[in-house]
Amino acid sequence: MSDRVKVLIMGAAGRDFHNFNVFFRENEAYDVVAFTATQIPDIDGRKYPAELAGSLYPEGISIHDEEELEDLIYDLDVDEVVFSYSDLPYDYVMSKAAIVNYAGADFRLMGAKSTMIPSTKPVIAICAARTGCGKSQTTRAVCDHLTAQGKKVVAIRHPMPYGDLVKQKVQRFAELADLKKHDCTIEEMEEYEPHIMNNTVVYAGVDYEAILREAEKEADIIVWDGGNNDMPFYMPDIMITVVDPHRAGHELTYYPGETNLLMADVIVINKIDTADIDDISTVRENIRIVNPEAIVVDAASPVSVDDEDVIYGKNVLVVEDGPTLTHGEMQYGAGVVAAEKYGAESLVDPRPWTVGKLSETFDKYPDIGQILPAMGYGDEQMKDLETTINQVECEAVVIGTPIDLRRIINIEKPSVRVTYKLQEIGMPTLASILNTEVLKEMEAAVKKSQQ
Repeated sequence: MSDRVKVLIMGAAGRDFHNFNVFFRENEAYDVVAFTATQIPDIDGRKYPAELAGSLYPEGISIHDEEELEDLIYDLDVDEVVFSYSDLPYDYVMSKAAIVNYAGADFRLMGAKSTMIPSTKPVIAICAARTGCGKSQTTRAVCDHLTAQGKKVVAIRHPMPYGDLVKQKVQRFAELADLKKHDCTIEEMEEYEPHIMNNTVVYAGVDYEAILREAEKEADIIVWDGGNNDMPFYMPDIMITVVDPHRAGHELTYYPGETNLLMADVIVINKIDTADIDDISTVRENIRIVNPEAIVVDAASPVSVDDEDVIYGKNVLVVEDGPTLTHGEMQYGAGVVAAEKYGAESLVDPRPWTVGKLSETFDKYPDIGQILPAMGYGDEQMKDLETTINQVECEAVVIGTPIDLRRIINIEKPSVRVTYKLQEIGMPTLASILNTEVLKEMEAAVKKSQQ
């Protein structure tokens, strides 16, 4: 046992568990002595359970706060630290590497060979250069194109295991009742519900090889719905990466967003209807420099609301997707675009009325500004969100989240929900790229690889 390399895995409840499961779990050359966690509240102090950790870890593996990193390296005599989360600027990643190296350990970033699982079915992966690029509506558009060609599509979503990890090993969502069945948080519902409403079965959970094998039983094609700007967990046959000209240049300066850009067969430049033309040009040039062989699709994500009179002339509170505003670093989202489009008098700053976990979110991410992030990683955050919304002195609430918050929390003021979908502009389109002939070739190649 003493000859095993002692490993600490840095993560945020997702990629970290995946890297462990596919590479370290039954690998006798390594001894994973701890996980560290960030971003996700209340996960530190827990354990990766023995039921999932495998025969080498009968006691499970402790999860610690990332702030303890340096001390853990010393106390546990760590040889190697594996960095296993995403949507981070390069300077942040390398700052962590510096701390790890200073403490005497090696620093590791794992790639495709070690972490991507091959499938018995064709895989189309949709990833992004940053959180909030518009990957979700791109994924739905791809599913629509495939379904229209008679394919049975199953989406597998990047993990968000914030609850009981054993119960969340393999989760299947086919109807709205499944969201309650699996005790989903707002963050989870925002990703699963649009698939369900689009009549697409979606899987998620903790053990992504077990998830894949279940999904393969009912799918003609697997669609990987990536989270943050993480790399696919499965070996893709076609890789689609979404970029955002509102954050021009980020596609070359974030981990592993640039990796996704380099891997892409197809790159979707989204939001060109609301972005500055110079920023769009910057993104095009960056694509040309690093991945000139990729097919580029131009797209917009136009917004609409169910009742524009609720917005016009009103002082409104805008609630946006949480991760987009926090580690995604966007200053606004679909809610702000809709408020401006439909004539809001002003945006009301929520910060004087925030409570609990939401106040902590603004302390951690001060650049959010006067938009309210819909943080909902657990019951406490959801209650704080409800309380804050109802305390804000405004005339109406504009809900820019992927789900209708009114279904899960009580909003006492007049409110309106913003919806949006991918609108491809000109040629090529995703439909022209994912045509019948391409799908046949992809399916034939997968079959041949299994012979």
